[in-house]
Amino acid sequence: MIKTAFSFKESATTVTPQLVINRTLLLNNIKHLVNVAGLPSRLWPHVKTHKTAAIVSILQENGINNFKTATIAEAEMCASCRAENVLLSYPLVGYNQDRFLKLQKAFPSTIFHTLFDDLEQLRLFDKKCESEGTKAKVMIDVNSGMNRTGRAFCELSSFASEVNNLKNVTLSGFHCYDGQRHEKDAEVRKVLTEETYLAFKEAVASLIKQDTFLIMGGTPSFPFYAKHEDVSLSPGTLVLNDAGYSENYKDLNFPPAAAVLTRVVSAPCKGQFTLDLGCKGIASDPRGDRGRIIGLDNCEELFQSEEHWVFRMKEGHEAEAPKVGDELFVIPMHICPTSALYPFSLVVENNELVAKWEITSRNRRIAY
Repeated sequence: MIKTAFSFKESATTVTPQLVINRTLLLNNIKHLVNVAGLPSRLWPHVKTHKTAAIVSILQENGINNFKTATIAEAEMCASCRAENVLLSYPLVGYNQDRFLKLQKAFPSTIFHTLFDDLEQLRLFDKKCESEGTKAKVMIDVNSGMNRTGRAFCELSSFASEVNNLKNVTLSGFHCYDGQRHEKDAEVRKVLTEETYLAFKEAVASLIKQDTFLIMGGTPSFPFYAKHEDVSLSPGTLVLNDAGYSENYKDLNFPPAAAVLTRVVSAPCKGQFTLDLGCKGIASDPRGDRGRIIGLDNCEELFQSEEHWVFRMKEGHEAEAPKVGDELFVIPMHICPTSALYPFSLVVENNELVAKWEITSRNRRIAY
């Protein structure tokens, strides 16, 4: 990755820190997604990575019209883009059940799906559907070993029976996310992904109908599930990608398409420099490194606060330290929460500023 991929003429008048997207790299990543999937209709990319209506529209231009979301605001954004299918892949509890039904009513041309792993909440949701005089499509959330949400494989049959006994909801599929797949070795990840697929298919074999969606995997396991034509795929990060996935999963081969423009604001000691990129400008998860400065390999992070990020050059490289006022680009280790920190992204192509895209669903509520 070279600095010029994100540089643009108007940077001198840009307030920093600022999220910047390279449109060419973004388009190439989307085309690569479709190529790996085989058919764009198999893809349900997770929009939490970018939260941007303009990117949803570009995905649609490439034949992708099914989307996965984490918030009602993200689901609303996709529906506003006339998405065909939208999955709200987060447990609906409390007032969010009411919000979901209002959203569904507001966008009748979009088919909404939500998921459940708790029978009491599902029964409550069924009653709310009845009181509103409406129906809803639900998927069963499957716990494939991450132990964050979902029902175990051995519980899927009985849970599906309970869903089918309800009057106002229809079982539309199963959502099997394997967020525990962090193995850097692609062969190890491939073997474990295949084990998950076989165990999952055995668990749901008698529950599958012609129109049942089987949505499997996340970003690291995406290419391995792609070989199974009976499943849908839901990678998210790869649309923009980041330093974390690029370094940990080299087999994926999706270059980062987003970076944060920052400036050196101080040089308090020899070989040391401070950026205006604190934790309010770049994701502070996961633990450890939070980004990679493009073109500056011989430095190490000292500490970060709200508005400052302090680095020092490694021994013998002190003279390579950037000067106060210098512009730098940082590839985030985790792009998804970084995107949500900005009201808009600047879009560049061939070193020209070509667009300004609103981060449409960065807040948890738009209208519903």
